[in-house]
Amino acid sequence: MGLTLAMPRQGLGNSAIASVANDDQLKRFAGKWAAMAITEPDCGSDSAAIRTTAVLDGDEYVLNGEKIFVTSGQRADAVVVWATLDRDLGRSAIKSFVVEHGTPGFEVVRLEHKLGIRASDTAHLLLNNVRVPKENLLGNPEIDPSRGFAGVMQTFDNTRPLVAAMAIGVARAALDETRRLLAEARVKIDYDRVSADQTAAAATFIQLEADYEAAYLLTLEAAWMADNSKPNSLHASMAKAKAGRSATDITLRCVELVGNLGYAETSLLEKWSRDAKILDIFEGTQQIQQLIVARRLLGKTSAELK
Repeated sequence: MGLTLAMPRQGLGNSAIASVANDDQLKRFAGKWAAMAITEPDCGSDSAAIRTTAVLDGDEYVLNGEKIFVTSGQRADAVVVWATLDRDLGRSAIKSFVVEHGTPGFEVVRLEHKLGIRASDTAHLLLNNVRVPKENLLGNPEIDPSRGFAGVMQTFDNTRPLVAAMAIGVARAALDETRRLLAEARVKIDYDRVSADQTAAAATFIQLEADYEAAYLLTLEAAWMADNSKPNSLHASMAKAKAGRSATDITLRCVELVGNLGYAETSLLEKWSRDAKILDIFEGTQQIQQLIVARRLLGKTSAELK
């Protein structure tokens, strides 16, 4: 999973470019590896509370602010930075800008030491009077209050199924390794018998596989909708919420099922259980996904249901 996040030209910023860039920008930024910078020290799950500013000065925007937890923020060629054109106008004024590494005033402050995904760098960035061409604002530069946050939120509709897919991969790997270890211990898993007639280990494993299948199908649906340009905000959040939570639960239960074989640092199960936790946090926490799902199902706005 850490290697997936560190793969050149497959960064979360590339999804942002694909979501909202115009045709000219798609050509200019083709082939670049782009990270994505959203979270700030005083702004976590509430992306609408972004404080980083972008002020138009002639043919350039001047960016000032601070970004934390930027995946591949040091290694990527560029970073898609979310900033506001006018703090008084709220969500509708938030736009995304492509800032290339080497731009004066753009600095990597530090790299984080993490529980998991250690193959991927997670950077703390500082923007001090960073000047970027106005053509680097992705999509439409006009502030349209009627569209609200829609322009940049399209990015999440693409990236959340990707995160869900990572969760699916980690969970499947953990289940396959656990099945192998259980087989070595002569624990038989029989899908033709009810759980009550099997060992506790076999019954638990079947329950974990059922949880995996539910997350897997939700992820396929959300990804298919994204690939076919169908509105998938609800499905993307459902898939991310289910898969992120399932991967965390499955990997920890797999460690539990095989005992000391799964807890040692020489075991991949130990590593996968650490890697899995971030899947329930980044690209919107479990709680934020549930809030989005509730708003969609109940027909409530963000102001009506907080």
